[in-house]
Amino acid sequence: MHPYQDATRPVAERVEDLLARMTLEEKAGQLFHSMLMMNGDGTPVTETDGSMLPFTTPELVEDRHLSHFNLLGTYGAREMAMWHNAVQEMAANTRLGIPVSLSTDPRHAFTDNVGASFNAGAFSAWPEALGLAAIGDPELVFRFADTVRREYLAVGFRTALHPQIDLATEPRWARQTGTFGSDAKLTCELVQAYVRGLQGEALGPDSVAAMVKHFPGGGPQKDGEDPHFPHGKEQIYPGGMRDHHLEPFKAAIAAGCSQMMPYYGQPIGTDWEEVGFGFNKGVVTGLLREELGFTGIVCTDWGLLTDSVIFGEPHEARAWGVEHLSVAERAAKSLEAGSDQFGGEQSPEVIVELVGSGRISEARIDESVRRLLREKFVLGLFDERRYVDPDEAAETVGRADFKAAGAAAQRRSLTVLTDGPLPLSGRPKLYVENVDAAVAAAYGDVVTTPAEADLAVLRLRTPYEERPNRFESFFHSGSLAFAEPELARILSLLATVPTVVCVNLERPAVLPEIAEHAAALIADYGASDEALLDVAFGRAKAEGRLPFELPRSMAAVAAARPDVPNDTVDPVFPHGHGLSS
Repeated sequence: MHPYQDATRPVAERVEDLLARMTLEEKAGQLFHSMLMMNGDGTPVTETDGSMLPFTTPELVEDRHLSHFNLLGTYGAREMAMWHNAVQEMAANTRLGIPVSLSTDPRHAFTDNVGASFNAGAFSAWPEALGLAAIGDPELVFRFADTVRREYLAVGFRTALHPQIDLATEPRWARQTGTFGSDAKLTCELVQAYVRGLQGEALGPDSVAAMVKHFPGGGPQKDGEDPHFPHGKEQIYPGGMRDHHLEPFKAAIAAGCSQMMPYYGQPIGTDWEEVGFGFNKGVVTGLLREELGFTGIVCTDWGLLTDSVIFGEPHEARAWGVEHLSVAERAAKSLEAGSDQFGGEQSPEVIVELVGSGRISEARIDESVRRLLREKFVLGLFDERRYVDPDEAAETVGRADFKAAGAAAQRRSLTVLTDGPLPLSGRPKLYVENVDAAVAAAYGDVVTTPAEADLAVLRLRTPYEERPNRFESFFHSGSLAFAEPELARILSLLATVPTVVCVNLERPAVLPEIAEHAAALIADYGASDEALLDVAFGRAKAEGRLPFELPRSMAAVAAARPDVPNDTVDPVFPHGHGLSS
């Protein structure tokens, strides 16, 4: 037995022993946190058509020496556990047996976006982070994160690519549903509860490491466009509130978050270098490491180095501000900025090339590998936590009490904006749209036309502009206003029958006409039809308060400053609005 394999030895000693045994190629593999998919039967992917992933699992683990992966897609709990164990076994059979660290985007709500989060599937279903913010209860967020931790541990996820603590200050930005809204103070309170729920008081074998994102705050995107894409790369601060966006990250560091992800955005018009944050030494080393004292792992956002193919469509690397550099030069700049790991990349040969040419020292590589190995040891991955029990996974994930807690949170998060006839009583004749008629039948007699109804229940989603690119179509951007002829159709229904309207606020919808004419207006952030109808009929209490304001017009949105919270003129509903049901 080598010293690094001896669980009785101190972690620091085990790290140094293993590091000394590693080849440069093995070290280089640790610097990449790539993606994997799995077969539905719980087996690793051994063939790929290149439409999403360029390499098979054995190629990445055995040939390229990677040991950090995030899993794409939704699967059964038992199958995920079986797959995890198979990949760990594959890693155990490599020369040094370095275990795999498996990560995931959020999996406990309703959004399904391959670039940001997955719907709950087998896991317990809770409201989106915006819904947790609407409730505003740190103790609930702790219980939520603790539930996430238990369900993740059961299938082998050891790193959460969340929480996302950007401030939702630009109403058009696509990523707001994963945030805690526009309020920095509340976000600070909730992120600390979230990190404690995932990690505990200190990182250890029962922890899930929290990769907090997106440093130093991704909210102030120019025109609200998303920097996954070239037209959204610019981040601006016309209101001078750059430091305000740092407050949640200070709170996360104080809570002991293990990892940090810089954003894609390229700051414009500041004293920071105008390059994406993953390449930005003044931000990663100067601000995050030196000024704020962060000592954990810095992992870049996905796809900064190489062009890629997603859903069969080409996408350029998100190397904003350094597009002119080669892949090797981009990697060197990111390492010099202070990054430890490249998200969504799998090019260890680039690191070998940089060291071989003398551009980057092996000592600099060791610095990052040391951090990455230390976390594997602390999490128990070399010891008792390497494998999971598929039977236990099937029993734990989606456990009845976890589902019940999530369902209760959905009801609490609903935000009553206008109440009109609420709570409803009796068994009215119900006309429903975008509501499961079988569910509605438990609350009233479902009819097929508005003319037959005593009451209608209409569920809507925040509008967005369709984008031609398949991947970008998942990121809902652009106008927040209901367009014709859809708006006229909605208003016609509201004029025909008293209607309870529920709008899913993944972004702040512009809905002055709907607010005026709806019999009652409710906001949701991920909630089942049962949750909505329970609140409408007074069987459950809605406690939500708006986590951002709802603007009156797109002109008001365009005139607002993207770094300033709740900055539109004369909003229809202000931040914090909500009636008790």
